[in-house]
Amino acid sequence: MKKSRRKFLKQASIATGGVSLAAPSLFSAKSYASIIGSNDRVRVGIIGFSARARGSLIPSLVAFQDQLNFQITGLSDIWNARRDWGKSYIKELTGEDVMTYQNNEALYEDNQIDAVIISTADFQHAIHTVEAADAKKDAYVEKPFAETMDDNIVGLKAVKHSGIIVQIGSQRRSGLNYHAADEFIKAGKFGDIMMVEMTWNVNQPARWRQPKYTNTIQPSDTDWKRYLINRPFEEWDARKYIEYRLFWPYSSGIPGQWMSHQIDTVHWFSGFNHPRSVTANGGIYLWKDGRENADTMTAVFDYGPDDQPDIGFQVVYSSRFTNSAGGTKEIYYSNGGELNLATNKVTSNGGLTEYEASKMGYQANLLEALDLADSSQQVMTSANTGSDPLTNAHMLNWMECVRSRQTPNAPVEAGYNHSIANIMTTAALHTGLKATFDKKTQQVIVGGHVFKY
Repeated sequence: MKKSRRKFLKQASIATGGVSLAAPSLFSAKSYASIIGSNDRVRVGIIGFSARARGSLIPSLVAFQDQLNFQITGLSDIWNARRDWGKSYIKELTGEDVMTYQNNEALYEDNQIDAVIISTADFQHAIHTVEAADAKKDAYVEKPFAETMDDNIVGLKAVKHSGIIVQIGSQRRSGLNYHAADEFIKAGKFGDIMMVEMTWNVNQPARWRQPKYTNTIQPSDTDWKRYLINRPFEEWDARKYIEYRLFWPYSSGIPGQWMSHQIDTVHWFSGFNHPRSVTANGGIYLWKDGRENADTMTAVFDYGPDDQPDIGFQVVYSSRFTNSAGGTKEIYYSNGGELNLATNKVTSNGGLTEYEASKMGYQANLLEALDLADSSQQVMTSANTGSDPLTNAHMLNWMECVRSRQTPNAPVEAGYNHSIANIMTTAALHTGLKATFDKKTQQVIVGGHVFKY
């Protein structure tokens, strides 16, 4: 086990270059001593032993736990099997035994932790963040932050009131290439964003399906009522428990799982917190397996100042589970060329040439070529194949901020804003109507009414 752990730590160190890949390190004894003593160990609780927790989040924390004096000491999961799996996995990875708890209430009542990693079902993230805030525990919270505006509002309010350090699991915000892109755009070197094209395509009939577990789990193995939290009560459904990403209102599916990552960069780079409007359509075109969320969808966003409708840009996002051609794409366009976050290059592709400009007496507008960052930082299309450099960097940034009490790369506001875009998309997709956002009420509006599930 020790040999295996040394090999893992060596690989993790190589993957991150041994340092944070995001902003310059905030870690210093003086800066973090205000809340947690510089020599005090930060005890971490795992909220939900999910595939994401096992495949990326826990390994990433373990990679830096000795450097920053962190230790996983507790694990909460309402499914008895996952409690056992999690305990065994952490023992194998770290050599340490952890306390297990049947629910979060028991974990917080025991008060043997200082911070938590929340990796539960999509619709639970905001409410589980409220629990962490009430308990005054810092939190790393997987995306999407919320799937309804009511949950989104209460989650943001709880975090701001408590003052806890929250890192939303939008790991692109800790990638060198994304920081380079943000700086390039904000410096005015790119020109005005005119359009953004984003795709995330796979051909995976097994995506989000787990028949092995849906066929074996029993109601007595878990706590169904606690699982539902604030969703309308319905009788036990193993698929909605295990394969929740396929069913609304437990998940929006594509928007919450994938689009939330990519649309977050639009907010970050542009400075706009949410779209002015969203239209969307899609459906279950191939995988007719009882799911309720689309296997194919396209959304079109309009961004810009609310009081200046003639200024702004468009974003087109599309995703399909039926054909993987095109893969994952994130391309920003200006009049002078493109910024491509799949290749990490700025080029003059599509820019205004001298020939075309001269027809109207304009000057050519062609961007100079630029490499944004090392190609090893390009977008990763699978989140659960093992600890990856972006997640390593993002986890390290959170751990440093727990110490320093500085704002992490993806604060709670980032999650709040990507959730607005997600919910607007879900509303447009479910109703076929244009979705807008009422800033005064902080609610998504379709057809003149507040969107509710």
